[in-house]
Amino acid sequence: MSGPLVPTAAVAVVTAVAVVAAMTAAPAAAAPADAGHTATARVAARTDDSGAPTYRVYATREGLVGHTTANGHRIRKNDHFVALPSRLALSEKGEGARSVRVCAPSTSRCEYAPVWDVGPWNIKDNYWNSARHRERFADLPRGVPQAHAAYYDGHNGGKDGFGRQVRNPAGIDLADGTFYDGLGLTGNAWVDVTFLWLGDGPTGTIRTGTHRPLNVRSGPGTSYARSGLAAAGTRVTIRCTVWGEWVDGHLGSTPLWNKIGPGHFVSDAYTRTGTGRPVAPPC
Repeated sequence: MSGPLVPTAAVAVVTAVAVVAAMTAAPAAAAPADAGHTATARVAARTDDSGAPTYRVYATREGLVGHTTANGHRIRKNDHFVALPSRLALSEKGEGARSVRVCAPSTSRCEYAPVWDVGPWNIKDNYWNSARHRERFADLPRGVPQAHAAYYDGHNGGKDGFGRQVRNPAGIDLADGTFYDGLGLTGNAWVDVTFLWLGDGPTGTIRTGTHRPLNVRSGPGTSYARSGLAAAGTRVTIRCTVWGEWVDGHLGSTPLWNKIGPGHFVSDAYTRTGTGRPVAPPC
């Protein structure tokens, strides 16, 4: 087996960008690079096969190595998780009941990661829900973060829920490992975020036995190209299953592979489903 786990990479620590557990420090300024997002009506939206919604939002790097997230996780260098601006999306420490798929159009790379922190900017802005279920800012279209509307359209006088002037339109924060290794970003960028817990279908949890993420492959074997990463603890939706290369992994040995997204396959040897048998139809 040619190592399905990603080796830990050394990542330089730079200035933090986010509202996390303390929820008092404003994110640092950053100039969005995509002029096509100058109005809330132009935010891209779609759903995947499971029915989970996908929205294009602006992503910033969280950093804050050594600090503690809203769910009690102590942030490590090269960590893999995300932050969303509502506690309603927060997963428990080490778990991923609320997880997302984040894809960067600029690099064509994706990562599946759990939501372990709250931010940026707001803490009651579950913009992925309909107005009926939105904690605040129900006047905004579904999929539009309040910071986006404040930055581009002057919503709430251009200020966030704490009354701070919004200096970038961020709707998600990315931990260092997700930012650098997962998506290959070098600066803040527009990303497509799929809110996996809002979809339907059988699920599994990525278990690697370490804090290192799992390589996601373009087919059912380690000889296939890497098409992304899946962070430990992430809960993924299994679209279909296929028999492929035998893998000796954290959860045992098996030739079973699970398709978790478009061109995204992970070995069942690293996916806890409660059974060693297929939980979804054949691909």
